[in-house]
Amino acid sequence: MKNVSFNSPLADRMRPVSFQEFLGQKEVVGETALLKSVIKSNQLPSLIFWGPPGSGKTTLAFIIADQSQAQFEKLSAVSSGIKELKSVFKKAEENAQNNQKTIIFVDEIHRWRKNQQDALLPYVEEGKIILIGTTTENPSFEITSALLSRCRVIVLKALEEKQIEKIIQRALTDKKRGLGKLKIEIKPRVISFIAQMSSGDARTALNILEYAVSSQSQKEKGKIKVTTKVIKETLQKSHLFYDKNGEEHYNIISALHKSLRGSNPDAALYWLARMVEAGEDPLYIARRLIRFAAEDIGLANSQALEQAVAAYQACHFIGLPEANVVLAQAVVYLAKCRKSNLIYLAYKKAAQDVQKYGNLPVPLHLRNAASGLMEDLGYGKGYQYSPEHNYQEKQEYWPEKLKNKKYL
Repeated sequence: MKNVSFNSPLADRMRPVSFQEFLGQKEVVGETALLKSVIKSNQLPSLIFWGPPGSGKTTLAFIIADQSQAQFEKLSAVSSGIKELKSVFKKAEENAQNNQKTIIFVDEIHRWRKNQQDALLPYVEEGKIILIGTTTENPSFEITSALLSRCRVIVLKALEEKQIEKIIQRALTDKKRGLGKLKIEIKPRVISFIAQMSSGDARTALNILEYAVSSQSQKEKGKIKVTTKVIKETLQKSHLFYDKNGEEHYNIISALHKSLRGSNPDAALYWLARMVEAGEDPLYIARRLIRFAAEDIGLANSQALEQAVAAYQACHFIGLPEANVVLAQAVVYLAKCRKSNLIYLAYKKAAQDVQKYGNLPVPLHLRNAASGLMEDLGYGKGYQYSPEHNYQEKQEYWPEKLKNKKYL
């Protein structure tokens, strides 16, 4: 492989250049894996690497190119089309006359239209090219059946947190390609936090690390200190919100919300009037009432949400000033309802688990086997159809790490 410029992103610089450096995917690149044996025997078939972002699809293609005796041609499905394909096919024809194979690497092959994919067929079938395509999408849906039948699909998994941690540590210590020349102070728990937040994506992990390091302009005793706080700031999303009259706008909507929660319809009416008479957008208020109905009343009175949505629709139909009575009716109704924040708290717990554990895989028996390939991979195997068991079946509906969890 060519030397990578130090001006390149850290994720590019740290891309493994051999199977020895490659972490994870033992089923694919382990010593006994089929892929290694076909590379050694120079009998490489056309391949489709299917897996989530940052799992090593492109890296594997580059490593294979380095270890094979074939001519390597790279195309991007985003920017390349039939014109570029024809140029590569011409080279492949010339290589074939000299008994040299040609590997065509197509990144994000799912983005190619049917006619572009079909253009590959005769060359793949005649063995004039070896296709290596990468995709984050299900090949059963995104790759034409004719092309798919001529390729071997290799399924890659999201990397484990421990593997991501090793990748981060390697980047921190590598002086040639990584950040090893910098004096970076980072604790193991911070590295673990980055790995956890990366959801199995090595590229994301390295991007977070690189941005966190570059954002620390101030150094303590010559060291760049990367803390959990710095990482959280790196990950922080910017939020755009409606602002009419600055802080007081939020103070009054907060007072309305809390008056409703405290079941005080008179105070709620006063704060509503303060907003309406000041020219507040009635649809903004109605949206907040819809949120309140779900968050603070919930299952204690399921009609509250219906009332709030109806108020929004009525405000949309007639506008102010007539809509003031509509909003008043909704406010008084919501204030007098029985309250329950059970659903709000339950969702909050579920969301915390999503943030804590990232993208946990869906159990195979709960996945939909919409194609022969998916069925072969075990999708839907062992699923018990509830009506056939009088809805009394004993079946696992959780990811492995969250078994028997309770939110309600």
